[in-house]
Amino acid sequence: MSNVLAPWRSPLSRALHRNRSQPFSRYLQLATITPEGYPANRTVVFRGFTPQGNKLKIITDVRSEKFQQLHHCPWGEICWYFSQTREQFRLFGSIQVIDAHSPDATGQQWRLETWQSLSEAARLQLAWPTPKAPREPNPEAFRPPPPSPEMPLPTFCLLCLSPQRVEHLELRGEPQNRWLFWLDEENLWQQQGVNP
Repeated sequence: MSNVLAPWRSPLSRALHRNRSQPFSRYLQLATITPEGYPANRTVVFRGFTPQGNKLKIITDVRSEKFQQLHHCPWGEICWYFSQTREQFRLFGSIQVIDAHSPDATGQQWRLETWQSLSEAARLQLAWPTPKAPREPNPEAFRPPPPSPEMPLPTFCLLCLSPQRVEHLELRGEPQNRWLFWLDEENLWQQQGVNP
């Protein structure tokens, strides 16, 4: 079942393709829940889909708040807006946290491949001082030696969101178009056009 592409993949892939000239189209918002039950939202970079699957890849630092929040509550929602085509996607689902200690061999392979696909600048940030700690006064702390492109740092974590509910809204047209996609009790994707 995981190798069957979901029906929302086609409109999302089309939006990614049609907005590819705008680098910021790779940025999306990820909302998680704090241990106190509050929403926490931030902008992250889309790192592609897992091979032959519907999971969206995002990276983070194991020292980040979102890493801790996902251990408390492994659910999240993405909101993604494509300005050129005026489309919004909202994807809700569980988030698999794959760090250096995760026992899942397939997840570890995805983690390794994602690390190897990162730019040196992205890898370097994972060697910086702890996020959100008091500001490091020594500027050299932000110029560490480049990490190996072959082996992920222990701070590197891959997040894989498995959508269970997706909403696609096209803001062009009169009336606008909106579709809902959801997994039913048998883990099959259903879809329906709804009022905007």
